Amino acid sequence: MDVRRGTVRRLPVLLALGVLGGALAGCGIRATEVPTDFGPAPSRVSCSLAEPEVTTQAVRGLPVRVFLLCGSSLVSVDRTVRVPDGAADSRRVTVAQGLLDELSRQPTAAEQEAGYTTRVRGGTTVSGPRPGDPEDTLRLSTAPGSLSAAGLAQIVCTFSDSAAAEGDGSVVLGGPDDGRPRRYECTDEVRARPDAGQPPSSETTGN
Repeated sequence: MDVRRGTVRRLPVLLALGVLGGALAGCGIRATEVPTDFGPAPSRVSCSLAEPEVTTQAVRGLPVRVFLLCGSSLVSVDRTVRVPDGAADSRRVTVAQGLLDELSRQPTAAEQEAGYTTRVRGGTTVSGPRPGDPEDTLRLSTAPGSLSAAGLAQIVCTFSDSAAAEGDGSVVLGGPDDGRPRRYECTDEVRARPDAGQPPSSETTGN
């Protein structure tokens, strides 16, 4: 008798669960029997270099920093350029050319693995001021306005942070034509968003 009463009491409970399950299914809610796999999280570039490569350490010359693209911003990396002794003006142009060469060459294997790239064209050259230019002018073989926003940002930030400029966070750049050179600034906004537009610039006066 006790067994029969226990069975009778359980029947309404089982029926209620069955009705509830049907209602949930009708609402589009279904039980998940297999854990959902959303896949791995999106990969992110590290922009971090553990140690300088042996080839970089072995080169003797002037230690410099060049700005490469990593993710959506500019990040500086250590490089070395060879600079022969000479007059200050010629030395400044030599440093600038060495920096351009470093910017335009393919990032090292370690840099590529960390996510670094460059937008500076290979073969770009630089020369000193022409008559009437400010004495700290650097003229590129390609007009600054013809460069990509990110490529110009790399050049401006690299030059302005080196012996090629006055060290005030700006650099005077011109092109191969007779256009008046302009003073470009490497701001926090330029370093954070180099693709957003060309670096801010202003007109220059004569020397």
